[in-house]
Amino acid sequence: MNKIITLFHGSEKVIEAPSFGEGKRNNDFGLGFYCTETEKLAKEWAVSSLRDGFCNRYTLDTEYMKILNLNSPDYTILNWIAVLIEHRLFSIRTPIARRAKKYLIDNFGINVNAFDIVTGYRADDSYFDYAESFLNNAISVEQLAAAMKLGKLGEQIVLKSQFAFSRIRFEGFDVAEKEEFYVLRKARDDEANRLYLELLEEESDGLYIQDIIRGGITNDDSRIPRNISE
Repeated sequence: MNKIITLFHGSEKVIEAPSFGEGKRNNDFGLGFYCTETEKLAKEWAVSSLRDGFCNRYTLDTEYMKILNLNSPDYTILNWIAVLIEHRLFSIRTPIARRAKKYLIDNFGINVNAFDIVTGYRADDSYFDYAESFLNNAISVEQLAAAMKLGKLGEQIVLKSQFAFSRIRFEGFDVAEKEEFYVLRKARDDEANRLYLELLEEESDGLYIQDIIRGGITNDDSRIPRNISE
C-alpha cells in the first residue's frame, strides 16, 4: 500500500469530517469508516433503487499505521469469515452453524481493533449468504473462496483507530445517480448470484466446515485457500 492513498466512501450525504466512534458496530469488520479505492464501487454502494447518493473523496496518509490486510498471503479465507461472523448479526438456525461460528472465532479470529486500518472483501447481502452456506456445511471452503470472487465486488478499506481518523483529509464529492449506478449494482449482484448457482452444480470433494472441526484444522493447513485477492 502506498503511503498516501485516495479513498472513496459512498453514502446518503456528504461527509467532510469522518468521526471516530460513529457508525454501526455490526458492519463486516466492526465499528469504523468504510471506504474503497475504487470510485465506481463507492458510487454503486452510495445509491438505492429510490435515491441518489454521494461519493465522498479523501486522501489518507498511511505512514506509521498498523495495517491488517486480510487478503494477503499471511491470512486465509477462514480468517476473513471469522472476523465477519464475529461482528455481523445473523440468525444461527442449525447446530452445525453454531459449532462452526465458535470454532472459527476461536481458531481463526483476529482482533481487528488492534489495527489502524483493515482491508478485506466487502460482504453485502449476497456474499454474506455464501458465508452462511459455508457455516451450514452446504459448500466447501474451496467453493467459498471461489464465490467471494464472483461479481468482482472488490475490497474495502476500513479506518479503525483514532490515529487513522486523524490522517484522513476530505477532497470533495460527486453525486452518484441511481439511474446509472443502481443498475450497475444490481447487475453485479445478479451476475454473482447466477455464477454462484453454477458453482453449486459443480461437484466438490474439498474441505467442509464439519471436516475442519472434526480434523481440528488450523490456519497453517495448506488446504485452506490463502490470498483471496484477484
